[in-house]
Amino acid sequence: MCQHQPPCPTADSADREAALPVAHHPEQGWSLLCNGVLLFEDTGELLPNGTIIAPHRPLGAVVTAA
Repeated sequence: MCQHQPPCPTADSADREAALPVAHHPEQGWSLLCNGVLLFEDTGELLPNGTIIAPHRPLGAVVTAA
């Protein structure tokens, strides 16, 4: 699918989010990457095979009272 050199990571690889976007719609909250992954602004993903990856935003800093 990817025509870039070097090729972008595949949809099955751990670094799939590093693929280049081919369509970007921030007003709708999603981007289509060249490996076929739909990446949503909440960090959720939809892989080309239909697998759903739940959002995985990093948690904010934990503040504790002294």
